[in-house]
Amino acid sequence: MSNEVEIGRGKRGRRSYSLDDVAVIPARRTRDPQDVSLAWQIDAYHFELPFIGAPMDSVVSPATAIALGKFGGLGVLDLEGLWTRYEDPQPYLDEIASLPENQATVRMQEIYSEPIKAELITARLKEIREAGVTVAGALTPQRTQEFWKTVVEAGVDLFVIRGTTVSAEHVSSEAEPLNLKRFIYELDVPVIVGGAATYTASLHLMRTGAAGVLVGFGGGAASTTRRTLGIHVPMATAIADVHAARRDYMDESGGRYVHVIADGGLGTSGDIVKAFAMGADAVMLGSTLSRAEEAPGQGFHWGAEAHHSHLPRGRRVEMGTVAPLEQLLFGPGHSAVGEVNLAGALRRAMATTGYLDLKEFQRVDVTVAPYV
Repeated sequence: MSNEVEIGRGKRGRRSYSLDDVAVIPARRTRDPQDVSLAWQIDAYHFELPFIGAPMDSVVSPATAIALGKFGGLGVLDLEGLWTRYEDPQPYLDEIASLPENQATVRMQEIYSEPIKAELITARLKEIREAGVTVAGALTPQRTQEFWKTVVEAGVDLFVIRGTTVSAEHVSSEAEPLNLKRFIYELDVPVIVGGAATYTASLHLMRTGAAGVLVGFGGGAASTTRRTLGIHVPMATAIADVHAARRDYMDESGGRYVHVIADGGLGTSGDIVKAFAMGADAVMLGSTLSRAEEAPGQGFHWGAEAHHSHLPRGRRVEMGTVAPLEQLLFGPGHSAVGEVNLAGALRRAMATTGYLDLKEFQRVDVTVAPYV
């Protein structure tokens, strides 16, 4: 059955759903929350939490990557951010947090014009490794060819290639693009790549040999991609489509499992729950973790798109500070708005619907129930 709708006589479009449009349905069986496992594993790396700190300067510093790792999650450091441009980025973080709204974009463009330094990439990843947690760093496709050797030699465990949208088939008339399939084949570490938001695009990324695919673009709290470029794919549909691509790729490849990682638009614990219900194996969190007291953004949140030198597609937004990182992850919560005790909320939702692990929970029944 087609879910295309007629927009006008000359154009039809597919009906898509955001996470606000769907809800999970309790079944006949319930469980005790303490019996639920939130464990997740990608390649050889096991995590007690399926939460990944997004590679954004307002969310992940070496210190918060270490803290998140010790709590059972994974922090991904932006290797094109302030920590690899400045020996001491703290004064610049303080300044960004204090800027008037009408000056933030221009001043951030100036701050981020400082060149990336390979020796700082090495130093920051070494700091995380010495703490004994899994080491993950992110580059954009445009910078991967320039810095990937530095990243691998620094001892990264998981390599993330993250952009607004990443394709397996980028065509350029000016420069040789990154050949993802060849690059991943020659690399000795697992690669997570994205964003992608359609069945076809994600299937092509899976065929490159990626260990995980990031799902989503244009939907995060700090993103203005929809307003600037007119590009947006609602997350519930995007995750479900990529989940279907993974299922079909498993058949095509003889059983190779590629992890689906929801990335963007996950502002509350309810959004996180629904992302797993739609088929995600893990979630990459930006604004949700930016509310932690330890977050380097100091209550503000921004991504790389916010300081693009020619066409900013994001902004610095004020999220506020609600709790220390440990309390934000594990509670106790003192409000009912879905910002604190993210793990507890996910565990309780799974228990209420009768599921004990995340892969089982992907089978939960859902309903289309637009939020009013």
